[in-house]
Amino acid sequence: MTSVEPALAPSSDPPEPIGLASLAKRAFDGGDLSPLSSELIRRMIAEPDNAAVLMDLATIEHLFGNRGDALDLQRRALERQRIYRRPSAAPGGDELRLLAFMAPGDFMANTPLEFLLEGSNVRLDMLYVLPDAPLPEAFPEHDLAFVAVGESDENQILLRALEPVTSGWARRVLNAPERIAQLSREGTWELLRSAPGIAIPRTLRLDRQSLAQLGSGAAAPDDIRFPIIARPIGSHAGQGLTKLETPAAIAAYLREQPEPAFYIARFIDYRSADGFFRKYRVAVIDGRPFASHMGVSQHWMIHYLNAGMRESAAKRAEEARFMAEFDQDFARRHARAFEVLAERVGLEYFGIDCGETPEGELLIFEADVAMIVHAMDPPDLFPYKRPQMLKVFDAFRAMLARAAAR
Repeated sequence: MTSVEPALAPSSDPPEPIGLASLAKRAFDGGDLSPLSSELIRRMIAEPDNAAVLMDLATIEHLFGNRGDALDLQRRALERQRIYRRPSAAPGGDELRLLAFMAPGDFMANTPLEFLLEGSNVRLDMLYVLPDAPLPEAFPEHDLAFVAVGESDENQILLRALEPVTSGWARRVLNAPERIAQLSREGTWELLRSAPGIAIPRTLRLDRQSLAQLGSGAAAPDDIRFPIIARPIGSHAGQGLTKLETPAAIAAYLREQPEPAFYIARFIDYRSADGFFRKYRVAVIDGRPFASHMGVSQHWMIHYLNAGMRESAAKRAEEARFMAEFDQDFARRHARAFEVLAERVGLEYFGIDCGETPEGELLIFEADVAMIVHAMDPPDLFPYKRPQMLKVFDAFRAMLARAAAR
């Protein structure tokens, strides 16, 4: 991506796909997307240059788990059109116009703006930036811009290229790309390692050979003590994430994982007194923390979908209490940690996955702008979730409105 003079210019209305939020909700509710996919394929054949159809097909293929096909369809869409629109639910005089800089990729490549803005008066124009192409010459009129590109090895080049573009943009830009770029796993440790009230284990990036050498008896840094957790770089949702109790376990791990590079970090036992692990997702909006979800499990590696929350009324009741009492309990208990966290990260919006150590510190697992937050859980099982997520969404929209008014 090459830089352009940041100037507002008229453009024709961008195409309007069905969009991620609507399609993901249908899939989350157990709906069969195959008939819609077949209809979109027929439209693609009849209208080969219809970028919105291609983008929706890409989203459906992502939901089906066909990442390669999804990225190919997305690439074809972006060859035809780089800007896509999610209309305001309340068009008119009170409409806020937001332009978002987006990266190609899957659902974890960008801030989940379509979820955050669902049902709002915000018109969202999503501009996809590419490493090998200039920005479009014309942009939709907008009141505010937002860098939605999440941190990853693939996105670092986009974030660097966006720095000179956004620094002189004609409208205010939220979430500075240079700040997002700091949120690699090792970069987050550098930011937060001395923060009061925060525990964060040092993360090392090792190539395959260096990790093998560690397993063969090479000395580890003083702050990398076994057991350690290891994960392939670029992995998500626990793929390849393993706790290694001793150096001798590394050889077997590498036989199962073909990737060329890994992150390792000291394992911190964050079990509560009752023997369960608790992992929290918190959205930080304009410096204020908001509960997003909580997983409870007997296993240290918690993801909300594998924590058994649907199956356990007791776990859901605990999550409901966590959300209801968050401001007076969790957020107050870690008030100083959240204050320093917001200051050092320096973004208007980001999320963290975290736990609590037995000593009462806020244990940071990850910080990023692209963590999924949503209100799709079935209300019969999770009656407390949608009211809480609407609180998050309202805070995000209010932050946009304040920023646009300055």
